[in-house]
Amino acid sequence: MANMNGTFKSIELFKSISTGFLSSSLKTTLVASQAVRHTTNKHYAPKWKQLRKWKVVKVELPKFDENVDDLSPEQIRSRMKEKGLQPPRPWIERSLYLSCTGGVFEPYVPPEGDGKVSAMTKSGAKQKIEFVEKKSKSMMAVRKIRSFDEDFEPRDFVESAQEIYINAHNCLVSKNKLKIREYVTERAYPEIRHNIHDKTIHWKFIQSLEPPRMVHARCTDVITKENVFSQITVRFHTQQILAIYDRFGRLMHGSEILAKDVLEYVVFEKHLSNQYGAWRLHEKIIPDWMPPPEPSLKTFRLADTNIQ
Repeated sequence: MANMNGTFKSIELFKSISTGFLSSSLKTTLVASQAVRHTTNKHYAPKWKQLRKWKVVKVELPKFDENVDDLSPEQIRSRMKEKGLQPPRPWIERSLYLSCTGGVFEPYVPPEGDGKVSAMTKSGAKQKIEFVEKKSKSMMAVRKIRSFDEDFEPRDFVESAQEIYINAHNCLVSKNKLKIREYVTERAYPEIRHNIHDKTIHWKFIQSLEPPRMVHARCTDVITKENVFSQITVRFHTQQILAIYDRFGRLMHGSEILAKDVLEYVVFEKHLSNQYGAWRLHEKIIPDWMPPPEPSLKTFRLADTNIQ
């Protein structure tokens, strides 16, 4: 109210002055002396000013236009330290997992005529003596296996090995690509599934003519002394049925009604250093003296000929 009273008094003062050559300037002065209210940025409670400041978090945005090539090594180090990044290494590391070996170390050499020669003959007795001589290394390997698996027994192992052998062949017949990996190693997987596309396989295990027997055992370390693999060769003398049909349903090999005697030396492998390692089929040993298998029957398309 005091400001308004002062304004009215100034207006009355200018009215009482005689106008002349100052009339234009007086009008301008009268207009400029009007009361004007301006808004202020001050808060009504300044004591909360610090708290309002803490509500705002300043974020430092990355400098996208900054070229790393133009920075010195010390500047790059400081930038990475600000962002909490580790310095890059000059080499690229990739994890490597060795689940199996690439072959058979110290492969077993089957004696000639095994399965046909009687132990009462001269050649049969010679085979028994050679088997006893080679048994010492196998017993050392069994002792090494027991250092990782205390419950290992060769007599119990051959029974589980026969189950692995049968399950692997059943998965092969049913073409179960996922289940078969539990019974064969990564090395044997491409070999056991080779050339079975568009073919129908009938396989059946009949019986064992002789109990399965462990004939060879070896252990070896890969890269480090603690990474130990073990291989055991098991002799199977069984009776089986095998028949293979092509994509047109024509018989290519074997017979579904004729059982044959099969003598095989199968190598099983286990990664002993792996806590979850398991025995799996790794390879089959084919001796040089074994007769070649029967060739498969092949069908051909007849050429167009003019028969008169």
